[in-house]
Formats: sequence, C-alpha cells, structure tokens
Amino acid sequence: MKQRAVLLVLIAAALVGAGCAAIAPKAKQHFDLQAHRGGRGLAPENTLAAFSNAMNLGVTTLELDIGLTADGVVVVSHDTALNADHTRDARGAWLTAKPAPSVRSLTLAQLQTYDVGRLNPESNYGKQFALQQPRDGERIPTLAALFAQVQARGADAARVHFNIETKIDPTKPDETAAPEPMVRALLAEIDKAKVGERVTIQSFDWRTLALVGQLAPQLSRAYLTTPRTLKDSRWTAGLDPANFASVPQLVKAAAGASAGPVIWSPAHADLGAPAIREAQKLGMKVVPWTVNQRADMVRLMDAGADGLITDYPDVLRDLMRERGLALPPPAKATS
Repeated sequence: MKQRAVLLVLIAAALVGAGCAAIAPKAKQHFDLQAHRGGRGLAPENTLAAFSNAMNLGVTTLELDIGLTADGVVVVSHDTALNADHTRDARGAWLTAKPAPSVRSLTLAQLQTYDVGRLNPESNYGKQFALQQPRDGERIPTLAALFAQVQARGADAARVHFNIETKIDPTKPDETAAPEPMVRALLAEIDKAKVGERVTIQSFDWRTLALVGQLAPQLSRAYLTTPRTLKDSRWTAGLDPANFASVPQLVKAAAGASAGPVIWSPAHADLGAPAIREAQKLGMKVVPWTVNQRADMVRLMDAGADGLITDYPDVLRDLMRERGLALPPPAKATS
C-alpha cells in the first residue's frame, strides 16, 4: 500500500511537471544580435579589433560597411572619405585637410598608412563614444582580411554572420565606385571566402540591392530606410514611395519575387508594432538600426523585432539574457 501511494505521488509530480513544461515560455531562437560597425561603442569602428571584440563577446552578426579603393580592393569603411574624427596620418597627427581624401582616390597601400585605432577626444564624435577602448595601429581592413580573421577562429566562428552595407550615395555619384563595379567586387570576395550562406547585403541605395537580386538572387538582402531617403526615389531605385500605402509594401515591391531572404531595416525611432507585424506578414524580417538605449531595445523587442543593430552589443546581450532569449555563443580565438 505504501509503495502504491509513493507511486501515485511520483505520477502526480510528473504530470504537474509536464503541465508546467507545456505552458512554460520557450526561449525565442534566432534573435539577431548585430554589432554595428563591430560594436563601435566598445572598440574602434569597422576595425579588426572591433570585430574580434564582438566575437569574443558573442554576437549573431557583424554589421559593417564597404567601399572600393582606387585599385579596386573592397575595404571596410563607413565613410566615403577619411574621417578626421578617428583618423591620423603616418606621423600620428589628426587629419586637417579639407576635403579629406576619398577612399576611392587612394590605393590600398596608401589607405593603410592611416591609423583608425582611436577617436579624437576633442571631436563631438569622440565625446559621443567616450568609453570606446582605443587600439592604436588599427588600419582600415580589407573585407578579405575580415573573412580570414573569422575563419581562423574555427568551428565556433562558423556561426557568425555578416551584414555588409554598400556605402554609396546616388545623389553624389562621384564620391564612390558606381553600383555595378562595387557589387561585383563585393560578390567576388564573398564567393572567394565561401560565406554566401552567412551574408546579408544591405543598402540605403536600392540600386545595389537590385543588382544583387540579379547577380546573386540566393543572397539575403536588407533594405535600409530613413525618412530622408524615403523622400527621394533616387534612393529607392526609382520607385516612388508616395505610390505605396506603407514602407513595408514599398520594400516588398522593390524586392520582387526574391529567392533569398528579405529584411527591412528602418531607423528605429518611429518604428512600432503595427509596421513590424505588417512587414512580417509580407514575409520579411525586421531588424532596425541603430538601437543604443536600453529602453528602445525593450520597446522594439516587445514590438516583435527579429533583431537589433546596436553599437553596444554587450547591453543587448544582457537584455537578451534577462528575457530568456537564446544567446549567440562567443567565438573565441584559437591559440
């Protein structure tokens, strides 16, 4: 009799446990933690040091920008011209020349004489990211060097994705390479490194995304938007935003019958749950930029965003942990 009572208690406990498991919320998988420019709040933007720091921390995606040098090399740079706020010459002096040399006007060898390893503390930009840890001697890296750095970390880094923005302005065609040579050079580096399954190509200039759709339709594309670019059809590959009921519908039209995944990446400030839900119903993921305040992160996660692009991946990672979301594992450097 005593054994039967014990057995009944065990069965009851098991049933209760099963019921709790059934109603317990599951950790949301695949929330995309993107380190903006490698996490410029923590380390010098778009440098190998920043990307290394982000991988040590544990992120889903390294977000970065690219341009072409005078000799056609794909390099990682947000600015189309050297930025005096974080660039020093070979003598260690902050740049003062105006206009500063454009990336497109310099060969790779010339470009890599400049040091981009710290912020000018006297600049407004430097004051904005005062906690960034300097790394003197960092150069503007090639995209190939970044791919090699990630691959050198072995199996752990095989999970790391890349969100690569083509830095091109349709209103200033002389500042950069034209869309087609830029896209072709970028696709060649992606093919050479065999990382296509882990790459998203993003842009405010949707002409580049249209070319990606033609030349590499299997690749993921992210349509960047801001109120400014949505007022000028030069940014939206000729589509007039006024002809569409919403931005998600505009993005869907631009993407067409895409073979690869489509992402909408809007500026985060005015983004709300209704627009996120609409985009997701149209088959897109929504990954806003650049979200640095914890309160904004909470708001957008509650609204259903599929990921966030942030200068502070450490803050977003802590918030994901608090909310029970699955965390991307660190990709430690191999010894």
